[in-house]
Amino acid sequence: MHATRPAPSLPSSAAPARPAVTELRLSAFKSHRGAAFRLAPVTLFAGASGTGKSSALQAYEALALLGGGATLAAAFPDPVGCVPERAEPDAEGRRGFRIGCTVDGPAGPVRLDLAVQAEPELRVVGERLTGGDGRTLLTTALRDPGRRTVQAEWHTAGSVPVTRAPLPGDRLGTALLPLRVAGKTEGQRRVLAAAEQVVVALRSVFPCDPQPQRMRQPVAAGEGRLRRGCDNLAEVLHRTRTACPRRHARLAAVARAGCAGPVRDLDVEELADGTVRAVLGRGADGGMPVGRLGEGELRYLALALVLLTGPGVLAMDPAAEVPHAMQTLTVLADGLDRGLDRRQTRELAALAAQICADGHIRLVGTVGEAGARAARGRAGVTVVDLNP
Repeated sequence: MHATRPAPSLPSSAAPARPAVTELRLSAFKSHRGAAFRLAPVTLFAGASGTGKSSALQAYEALALLGGGATLAAAFPDPVGCVPERAEPDAEGRRGFRIGCTVDGPAGPVRLDLAVQAEPELRVVGERLTGGDGRTLLTTALRDPGRRTVQAEWHTAGSVPVTRAPLPGDRLGTALLPLRVAGKTEGQRRVLAAAEQVVVALRSVFPCDPQPQRMRQPVAAGEGRLRRGCDNLAEVLHRTRTACPRRHARLAAVARAGCAGPVRDLDVEELADGTVRAVLGRGADGGMPVGRLGEGELRYLALALVLLTGPGVLAMDPAAEVPHAMQTLTVLADGLDRGLDRRQTRELAALAAQICADGHIRLVGTVGEAGARAARGRAGVTVVDLNP
């Protein structure tokens, strides 16, 4: 396993305008120990099977769920499976894991570190939120195992430097702070800004796992929000064809670059029963339903569509109180190159680099050895090698 050193903090003058997760820490999680990965606008984890590529994305998605207010049980459906390999229980039979991240944004770099007990009972045992100057903003600790809460302390300086209160032991305390801190003093505003920055970055995540076998059938025309499995691809194309003609034209160009045979256009047919299906325009040869494409071509089209759309089209729940222009959407794509040939992987990596260059979208994915070779060296793409 390859781990990078924690990246240096950005000076306040270089703080990005939109919050984004710039480092993922797997202090003790599955096969990872003491790992810290710097995340670029396009980051691809590569390595042989069993090196922990998918584990990194699972930890990121779990943090995203917790940032959105989910419980530990929802974020970690198999908590025992997250415990580091060969980790021995303590004298009381307790085992757990630790993960964290750094979020850069207007408040500067903010660190979130979380310790979770998996056995004998799933619960938070410790959480720390730290500002870029090293100042502790929030800590929680398990004081009484018999209670369902943790003792939280947020540090606001001023006349009341520390505020103490119990918080639920099955949720992320940072996500609850905006409801607990008034924001009246400078210290309170500092804590509040850091917590909100982390929550906005974590909530702005779209895990994507296209399922080709479910993308072949016509679908009902609806609001056109692309689901995680991309099974309603035709419905979304029906929407983007008229609402976003420029992006739709770009998607057609991507289809021409990665699909076999001539591709004149990417169209949508409305069928007699009210459903719609996507069609590749073949020029003089007429059209061909997208459902006839191979699995790799379908995954390629779906992933390109995800990159070319945004929170208004993807079926996700970003921070509604923050304008889209002030958020950075992060797409998580485990097995980005699954079923793709070298040309398709290369085209998709190039598209991701172009789309992510302006800071509105980031991509964190995993690729196999062949996918890493196709993407490595591509400008704007960082490949993290997890091979020992």
